[in-house]
Amino acid sequence: MTDQKPETTEQRGTKRSNATVAVICTGVFFGMVGLSFAAVPLYELFCQVTGYGGTTQRAEEASDTILDREIIVSFDANVAPGLDWDFKPKQKKVRVKLGQMTEIMYEAQSLAKQVSTGTSTFNVAPFEVGGYFNKIDCFCFTEQPLESGESIDMPVVFFIDPEMDKDESLKNIKEITLSYTFFEMPKDGEEETAAVATPSDAATDKL
Repeated sequence: MTDQKPETTEQRGTKRSNATVAVICTGVFFGMVGLSFAAVPLYELFCQVTGYGGTTQRAEEASDTILDREIIVSFDANVAPGLDWDFKPKQKKVRVKLGQMTEIMYEAQSLAKQVSTGTSTFNVAPFEVGGYFNKIDCFCFTEQPLESGESIDMPVVFFIDPEMDKDESLKNIKEITLSYTFFEMPKDGEEETAAVATPSDAATDKL
């Protein structure tokens, strides 16, 4: 039998270092898994707070300050593939003062042969203006069902925060574009039908 030599201080230190590295790697792994689930809501919250990516802000009431500086606001409308709608702004652009509350209208009409449901996302350009563009009323992120041939007017009430005038990087901004894109929502029961069909088909195969 071979006698085992006692561990040296260096060997014990190496083992402790390896164990520490293993613990750190495990922690990083589970941390990354956790972050992957939290990434979307955290990113949305980040955008809402900072205006990053052209995300606008929400406001409960109009500004109590109106400046003389004017900005042209243009309106853009898009429909994603799969949703058979005609979607457009009722006015192409408006000229507003910083702090001035303004209401405009978008119009959507279903060209589909059956009931269809859409929901919209939005952004503003230049992206840097997102933190100053405040919406009081908006149809974004709400499910909007339309019968075949039905049309609807959808208001947007907004103002541009007068604080934008203090932002030196935005001193030369003269025009802002507010853009919406409508996407088709899944029809009710589609997911449930798919889920129910799978066991049924499997049972049939065994007969």
